[in-house]
Amino acid sequence: MYEAFYGMTQRPFALKPDPAFLFMSRKHRFAFSMIEYALNGHAGFAVITGEIGSGKTTLIRHLLKRSPKDINYGIISNTHESFGSLLQWILTAFGVSVRTDDLAERYEAFVNYLVAQYSAGRQTIIIVDEAQNLSIELLEELRLLSNINADEDQLLQMILVGQPELLAKLRRPELVQFAQRISVHHHLEPLSYSETKGYIRHRLHVAQADPQMFSEAAIKAVFHFTMGVPRLINSICDMACVYGYADGLSTIDIDTILAVVQDKRQSGLLPLYNLAGRLSQEELESAIEASVSASGAEEGAHGDTAPPPQPEPDWSQTLDEGTILVPDEMPSSRTGYSAEQAGNAIESLRNARASAAAPPSSESNVIVPIMSRRKRGSGRTGSLRWLFGD
Repeated sequence: MYEAFYGMTQRPFALKPDPAFLFMSRKHRFAFSMIEYALNGHAGFAVITGEIGSGKTTLIRHLLKRSPKDINYGIISNTHESFGSLLQWILTAFGVSVRTDDLAERYEAFVNYLVAQYSAGRQTIIIVDEAQNLSIELLEELRLLSNINADEDQLLQMILVGQPELLAKLRRPELVQFAQRISVHHHLEPLSYSETKGYIRHRLHVAQADPQMFSEAAIKAVFHFTMGVPRLINSICDMACVYGYADGLSTIDIDTILAVVQDKRQSGLLPLYNLAGRLSQEELESAIEASVSASGAEEGAHGDTAPPPQPEPDWSQTLDEGTILVPDEMPSSRTGYSAEQAGNAIESLRNARASAAAPPSSESNVIVPIMSRRKRGSGRTGSLRWLFGD
């Protein structure tokens, strides 16, 4: 629709996972390194978690795209409560046809398949996406399948990818044995402000559009309302391109972003952040700058390199729902923040990310423009007259 107008070869902010558009942020690069470490180290289980839309599936597709031919993947992505026999899904994922309902015969067929792959010098890896949907019983079935591995012969490796609810399940007392077999775990955090800016410009570059077509103020607003969640960024930016095309804009400015956010807020379908409350122009500008500043403090506290791996939680203990483990100390920022200032800013950012705004129920929750108050072109002035009035 808008691709020709902006000189794009394709939509840069489509919601479907596409490894061609993968932006290797500091966080994604570290997560991918952890996956590679798990595979090269022949780890039995690796667990990758992240919030909805954080880029987990795109990262896995990137792994599949660049993996050598001596790695044999079986992917299970349609997990749900009424999943049925896990072994049958695994056999299907590897293309192993077994015409029997006898569980013992299915197991024997799978073992024979693994031995054949191992003898041919190929690694066999099961990837379970949306693993948080697996029941306790199915997770235990996965653990039992890992018993196929004997001594130093690693016939089967498993990568579980899921939302944070997966960790809550793995902390359950009945899954202690499973959790003790997890060699690698990494939680994929949302993007920082600087990473959000790089993410947007990277995707525009891949689509052969002008990487500068989103103004600095527009990108700051995108970060403020999405808190760096890639799927939310895509949703806002894609619709902003539609609005910009409709208005004949060569540059996407903050007014366009606010118009998109307001329409998304009214529908109540997209879980954006920082929507509640009536803000003046100055208050909204200050709130956006505060989000950007807090993000900068978080980056500074971690330094210029990938964040250090967090210590594995004590899987033998159960935690109350909602418990969050954080390190006792955090290194000082390299950009001038003290440890206390950086800690306060990071805590503010975490609180903001943890409180996605509920769909508004009254007219008191409104958004006002920060930059210009100019009228929109024909086709948008009717619905946005209150937002972009004189």
